[in-house]
Amino acid sequence: MNTTTNPAVPRTPDPASVLVASDLDRTLIYSAAALALTAPDALAPRLLCVEVHESRPLSYMTEDAAGLLARLADETLFVPTTTRTRKQYQRIRLPGTASKYAICANGGHILVDGVTDRDWHASVLDRLADECAPLAEIRAYLAATTDRSWVRKHRVAEDLFAYLVVERDLLPEEWLGLFGHWAGERGWTVSLQGRKVYAVPKPLTKSAAVRELARRTGAALTLAAGDSLLDADLLLAADRAWRPGHGELADSGWTAPHLDVLAERGVAAGEEILRRFRAAAVG
Repeated sequence: MNTTTNPAVPRTPDPASVLVASDLDRTLIYSAAALALTAPDALAPRLLCVEVHESRPLSYMTEDAAGLLARLADETLFVPTTTRTRKQYQRIRLPGTASKYAICANGGHILVDGVTDRDWHASVLDRLADECAPLAEIRAYLAATTDRSWVRKHRVAEDLFAYLVVERDLLPEEWLGLFGHWAGERGWTVSLQGRKVYAVPKPLTKSAAVRELARRTGAALTLAAGDSLLDADLLLAADRAWRPGHGELADSGWTAPHLDVLAERGVAAGEEILRRFRAAAVG
């Protein structure tokens, strides 16, 4: 038998060497308001609750999506990749084998078996200190320039970044532009996503954490999905990527050569993303 490998024939990666980095909210899991159910009630998909907050169900996926995710978690290195804080992430109960790794706080924390990797977090803090204005300066600007008539909450996530919960219809466009310019000069990015205005240090990215995990694990192929502006760097860093037909990236028409744009919206998009992940990883 001739066992010589033909270098012209691309090799299919071992599924175990495939890293799947997926955003969660409005990518794989959905609040009741974001489900976008369009079929008649009698034909609606069965839903599985995957998050409870203050004793109330909060986030869902379809039962078919839950089955797909359980199989994907057994077949690949599945890494939940979220802007949520660690506390917010740990409320979620995804189906299937628990992920060894997770990325929280937009890349500020890598969790290994649920515990923060302190070396990674320290390296993130060092980079932010070297390249960005301090969080306190951003918070002071927000306190001085915002109005309670359109800001509902000021929040800080993991002492890494800040965000506002706003009344979007009342948000002054000129303020957003001025804040974006001011923050950009100080090494921060500003984005409006739904009812939240995020101020995030430029080096604080999901993609940096995913690259670190790919390096550690020797992943041969990286797959990613996301819906928001904070996911763009993650999608660009992957070998193949998907985004749903909803979200800020869809609203802006954002695309990339290796990105597949899905027609599905809402919870149906989460199910389709998982199908695409499995097809790309295991065929």
